Amino acid sequence: MLAVTLADLRIFLHVLAATIWVGGQITLGALVPALRGYEGVTKAAARRFNAIAWPAFAVLVLTGIWNITAGDLGGPAQRTLEVKLVFVLLSGVAAFLHMRATSKAGLAVWGALGALGALLALFFGVQLG
Repeated sequence: MLAVTLADLRIFLHVLAATIWVGGQITLGALVPALRGYEGVTKAAARRFNAIAWPAFAVLVLTGIWNITAGDLGGPAQRTLEVKLVFVLLSGVAAFLHMRATSKAGLAVWGALGALGALLALFFGVQLG
């Protein structure tokens, strides 16, 4: 059996948090149409998701900083990281605005942008892996 390293722990926490943040958005987005028929259930599900999603986002940011300081990126990898960070920012800001939205249009637009940003950040993160 291989020895567990600090790098293993760092990457595990980053990937775990990404599964919660990105996968949770996709799952909740798929469930919302079915939940809309039940009074208050959609908002309750969103609140419960937020209780784990935002801590996961914080872990993503912290382990992302840890990943940056542990690596030595240059050239194309550095540019890929910069693009990824733009999408991380888009995902977080859009998700926050989605939480604050009061109209169906606002919920739809900010939710879609948050999920798209999360998916693109994930894609560029895989490229860096």
